Amino acid sequence: MRVGGGIYTKAADVGADLVGKIEKGIPEDDPRNAAVIADLVGDNVGDCAGMAADLFESYEVTLVAAMILGAATFGLPGVLFPLAVRALGVFTSTIGIFAVRAKGKSKINEGVNAILRAFAISAIVSIGGFFLLSKEVTGGVDLAFATTVGVILSIVIFVLTDYATGDHAPAKEIARQSQTGPATVILAGLVSGFSSTVWAILAIGVTILTSFLIFPDPLMAAYGVALAGMGMLTTTGLIVSMDSYGPIADNAQGIAELAGIKDKSAGILHKLDSIGNTTKATTKGFAIASAVVAAVSLFESFLTDNGLSSIDVAHPAVFVGLLIGGAIPFLFSSLTIKAVSDSTFAVIKEVRRQFKEMPGIMKGTQKPDYAKVVDLTTKAALGALAAPALVAIIVPILVGFLLKAEALGGFLAGTILTGQLLAVFMSNTGGAWDNAKKMIEDGLYGGKGSDEHKATIVGDIVGDPLKDTSGPAINPLIKVMNLVALLVAPLIVATETLTFVHWIGIMSAFLVLAFFVFNAQRTNI
Repeated sequence: MRVGGGIYTKAADVGADLVGKIEKGIPEDDPRNAAVIADLVGDNVGDCAGMAADLFESYEVTLVAAMILGAATFGLPGVLFPLAVRALGVFTSTIGIFAVRAKGKSKINEGVNAILRAFAISAIVSIGGFFLLSKEVTGGVDLAFATTVGVILSIVIFVLTDYATGDHAPAKEIARQSQTGPATVILAGLVSGFSSTVWAILAIGVTILTSFLIFPDPLMAAYGVALAGMGMLTTTGLIVSMDSYGPIADNAQGIAELAGIKDKSAGILHKLDSIGNTTKATTKGFAIASAVVAAVSLFESFLTDNGLSSIDVAHPAVFVGLLIGGAIPFLFSSLTIKAVSDSTFAVIKEVRRQFKEMPGIMKGTQKPDYAKVVDLTTKAALGALAAPALVAIIVPILVGFLLKAEALGGFLAGTILTGQLLAVFMSNTGGAWDNAKKMIEDGLYGGKGSDEHKATIVGDIVGDPLKDTSGPAINPLIKVMNLVALLVAPLIVATETLTFVHWIGIMSAFLVLAFFVFNAQRTNI
């Protein structure tokens, strides 16, 4: 849902923008654009369903990891506490949702402020609940401190992501660079995206180190990291609400444009859409951080299950595993961006065909065939899922069986590191390009239709598959690969007696299967 939804939404969005805004010079959600309905549908499948699936997966794998590590450290209380935290999250998220009340009809930001107040209420109630549960389950409060660290991390990630993508210096600098053309817009966005990765990974690093301060024992510290993830995900209900705010505002603006509404409500909807871009960007930062914490928790569970207290990176096989793991997020990103590019190409051809063969569309006397584009985009997105899915499942199995368990641990470490950096870079860069375009549309540096606006449109189109497809898609990648490694670990140990020749034959069969699926995907598109 996360990867397929991301491919769908950006294929429709980029296709609609390139033909509509760039080639035909019509507004973004003009009813004459055959891809406009697919674009509106894409906001739902990508940002609503995709985000919900992503966070649900993070919650479940973090819970599984916490229970495995809790059983190894605290016994039954260690298993019960994360389950109790999960139940508490349902309760506190419900309180937060009912606490959403907008107070000031004249303030455009009040909708976001209402959600932020609800998030704060939910977080405070959750922290209080952590201490009550910890005292009840274990008789102490150490576990409560570990989960509280996760809540603090979520707040820090919100602040960092908002600065990198919102109405702040980085996006303003990108807008300023639009005065010299699209090339400098692209460069300014890359500068902002690269630098934002440093602060995000430092925040996660501090969270992990804090777990070691709370629990000096390495195994208990690993349990503390898993609990930090549980604490971070306690407010998931509010996070999904904040993320859904963006598509709701975006679709509302799209419907108003389709209906030809041009009064002052159109301006209000445009501003709400701009705010929605920020809420979507901040929740993506939250999703990435939660995915990394979940993957670290699964990584620690993998080490525990295999009796590995550490990984010797100096060992050649382990180092090779580390190198392969670091490369996989780049391969995965290339596959997802290519899927968007190929699907977009198909959308563009169809929209151009309709403009050419149905001249009444531009005159307003003939309706485009919206359903054709929706059908085409859906098939392309589903077909493009095969290759990324095979990479996520087959590669850790290959590394585990050919290079053994310790090398597989190195592989997972490399994947988590480069996956986090790439995901934050792509998500924040795309978000900053998007909001820089919104600033120009609000009247900065010439406003809509100016050369500066056209320069930022190029940046936004390049950033769309980064922030809404490939960046978020890395979240399930690192979790799935860690989970696959955890599941195949017993098989790796059980098959230690098989020779290298045996495994060459087995893995050749895997590769033949992969070839046929890759070829089928390419042919389908």
